[in-house]
Amino acid sequence: MKKTALLIAALLSVGTMAQAQADTLSDIKSSGKITVGIDPTFPPYEYTNDAGEITGYSVAIMQSFAKDLGVKLEFQKTAFSGILPGLISGSFNAEGSSLNVTAERAKKVLFTVPYSKTVNGVLVRESEASTFSGKTLSPESLSGLRGAVKTASVPEQLLKGFNEQLKKEGKKPITIINVDSLDQTVSTLMTKRADFVYDDISVLAPVAKKYAGKVAQVGEVGPSQWMGWATRKEDGSLNKAISDHILAMQKDGELTKLQQQYLGTTFTVPASDFIPQE
Repeated sequence: MKKTALLIAALLSVGTMAQAQADTLSDIKSSGKITVGIDPTFPPYEYTNDAGEITGYSVAIMQSFAKDLGVKLEFQKTAFSGILPGLISGSFNAEGSSLNVTAERAKKVLFTVPYSKTVNGVLVRESEASTFSGKTLSPESLSGLRGAVKTASVPEQLLKGFNEQLKKEGKKPITIINVDSLDQTVSTLMTKRADFVYDDISVLAPVAKKYAGKVAQVGEVGPSQWMGWATRKEDGSLNKAISDHILAMQKDGELTKLQQQYLGTTFTVPASDFIPQE
């Protein structure tokens, strides 16, 4: 009798686990809605326009995916630092904030094929841009300075890596100032609490244009990386559906049009072998 009870409990436990790990793609189709966690403070990828609408390059891709799937797209605004925790805990079906594809993140989540690539640059106050004029930037160029970055972002991790390098060389580290949004990094720079902002060059370009005469982009530092979305490890079917849609958009030229519209450049994204080795 005791063994029977244990067997029933075990079967119920397996059933509960199977239900918890249900096919998210099927759930989305049956509900007619996909909920997407997003931090819309990252132009030109995802941001809120003057009309209060969430828009951008990556948003247009997600909208295209939802339309093709025949479901309603519902965004759930989330601070960037909470995007991956929210995804993993099941707070939303998918995440829609652009993520740099890294080996560390790939241990926790499953990346879609990328839809962009990133190279990080340095933004400074216009009055101090001449200090960097004619120089090829490197971690040594930033030694002893204060850099503003978004919390839990790849630029933050890169600055930490620069500090490890500077430490080995016996040079002063970069003081890393963590904030929650791009606007806050710029505010930190403008109020002289930081000496530079470190972020993707396509993100910094419109900032430099908006504040022309006040800030200037002075160069690039660090490696380039692919950028994409992530799904939960168990959501392979959803991941494949999104990836297939991105590659289909590339094949029919729609992705190239969006790149030109939002990024001002074009490139071909890979279908495989895009996750870096540790």
